[in-house]
Amino acid sequence: MEEERRRIVIVGATSAIAEHCARLWARQGPVDLVLVGRDAERLKRLASDLEVRSSDSSIRIVPIDFLNSEAISSTVEEIAKTPIDIVLIAHGMLPSQDACQEDLLTCREALEVNGISPALFAEAFAGAMDENREGTIALIGSVAGDRGRKSNYAYGSAKAMIEHYAQGLQHRFFGTKIKVVFIKPGPTDTPMTARLKAEGVSLTPVVDAARRIVDAIDKGRRTVYVPCYWSVIMRALRCLPGFIFYRLNI
Repeated sequence: MEEERRRIVIVGATSAIAEHCARLWARQGPVDLVLVGRDAERLKRLASDLEVRSSDSSIRIVPIDFLNSEAISSTVEEIAKTPIDIVLIAHGMLPSQDACQEDLLTCREALEVNGISPALFAEAFAGAMDENREGTIALIGSVAGDRGRKSNYAYGSAKAMIEHYAQGLQHRFFGTKIKVVFIKPGPTDTPMTARLKAEGVSLTPVVDAARRIVDAIDKGRRTVYVPCYWSVIMRALRCLPGFIFYRLNI
């Protein structure tokens, strides 16, 4: 008897972390992957790469405008006609804080792409999974959402919003077979963080981050820092009193 495949949807599939997560899932065995993204050509290249790595897997691409709520609703409705085991919502952007301060359009895009859009996808998939009474929704946030800092508060506030949304979904589905996993990576070595790398910031290898994320999703953990030592760092940062915190150049 043929082993039943998992059906996994990855939103923001062309992000570096999502791409490596897809490779890890494909390596585990044949899987049905739905790759959702904004750039059709990049999605095609990713699908071709995954088909070579796992010829028995089924790969489908779905280009979409991430800021169009009607498109999100109709796309998720169509994808969810077949039950979904896992959805990973991984898209985002990282403009500099200076750019957000200087240009309100950039600031708005950062808030929408990192906050509103993932929340809409999560809500849409939550409705679909509620009907099937099972599945896992995983959202990628950031340690930047743990406390507002002058260096990245536009980006960080959007990630904080997603964390609260994930917590609400966790509360909503408590006691059911639906799991909601919230992942908080520290700075990770991806094209999005090239500016940070040039500034000498220590970055986690993307392969290591993806491995921890896939493991956390497969185990259904609620909140995960990647790597785990960031939980200690951010707890200390959150506990700093204001008269100390506001003097830090971070």
